[in-house]
Amino acid sequence: MLFNSIAYLIYFPVVVAVYFMTPAKYRYICLLISSFCFYMSWSPKYTILMFFSTLVTYLSGVLIQLSNLKGNLQKKEFEKKLWVALSFTINLAILFFFKYFNFINESFTSVFNHFGVNWWVPNFHVLLPVGISFYTFQALSYTMDVYREDIKAEHNFVIIDLKDETVFDAFNVDTHGDNTLTIRK
Repeated sequence: MLFNSIAYLIYFPVVVAVYFMTPAKYRYICLLISSFCFYMSWSPKYTILMFFSTLVTYLSGVLIQLSNLKGNLQKKEFEKKLWVALSFTINLAILFFFKYFNFINESFTSVFNHFGVNWWVPNFHVLLPVGISFYTFQALSYTMDVYREDIKAEHNFVIIDLKDETVFDAFNVDTHGDNTLTIRK
């Protein structure tokens, strides 16, 4: 569903209406369902990818915060850096695979062939998930905010999922360092 399509022109007002009819304490669930429906309208299989990225980000945030409770400063810093490194590695690996693998593979093939070395690794023919860069960098930003103790780790997986989703931007909603969701003006 494109932002400039008739389907979106119908979908958006329906979501807004349902959002405001939903009791305030459950609105985040409405946004989560709406966001996943929006994303699945493009490619349902990539919701698994988004869920995995969100799970990694959620766990890293919780584990970083648990590391803050350690008494030994050296061990605490080591563990925090370990969780940040794992989160960054996994999230950036996903981004690399979908966005840059074929480009780098073709570049290596050209360079090696130029020097007479037979290099052949097949390209992957996959569609680029919508907004993969956006939600990857949102995930990295959240991880760093928890690491620097600018924010506390979110313990509600649904909320972290909302903060991590690219499709959340489809509804012009922003998150802030104080862990609140607000409508952008």
